Amino acid sequence: MARMSPAPEQPADFPMPAGTPRFDLVGRGVAQWQRERPDIDSSGKEVVGRILLLQDTILRTVNAALAPHGLRYPAYAVLATLRVSGAPYRLSPSQLQATMLFTSGGISNLLARIEQQGYIRRSTDRLDRRGVRVELTRKGIDVVDRAMVDHAAAERQLCAMLSGNERGALAGLLSRMILLNGSGAGLDSGKA
Repeated sequence: MARMSPAPEQPADFPMPAGTPRFDLVGRGVAQWQRERPDIDSSGKEVVGRILLLQDTILRTVNAALAPHGLRYPAYAVLATLRVSGAPYRLSPSQLQATMLFTSGGISNLLARIEQQGYIRRSTDRLDRRGVRVELTRKGIDVVDRAMVDHAAAERQLCAMLSGNERGALAGLLSRMILLNGSGAGLDSGKA
């Protein structure tokens, strides 16, 4: 078994709470990089690797919370985006796509499936006959209103080990990474 390098130092303002494992999977990998390739600054892995690892954990947790509602995250994201857009809960596919991580073909297929479930209806845009509008149905509003409660609870549970100040700091840092890496300011309206 390979000998591990010491854990990377934690910033003084974010000490690791008692009972926190000394190394997570990413920490072990970074230690191996430091041992085998000390000539490469691998400090970015400490952040990026953990974000990638958390993505799977987050999606599994969120999908488990949405399962009782018959939803998975992509469909939920469409319904919730429509719901928080405000009455009449209607957007164009391009407005939806601007807030989603789907290709245009992917969003079209997803919208077709959600429409078959009766959660949305697509109609011709009254102002632009070439355009389409996607609107929540009453059934869609009912299911997403219930699912939003469980989704928010799952997100809070995922962050439960962080204090309010830590959540705020982490949210700010992640926002800065997103914006400065060109990953999207989203719609001009600020809705996500």
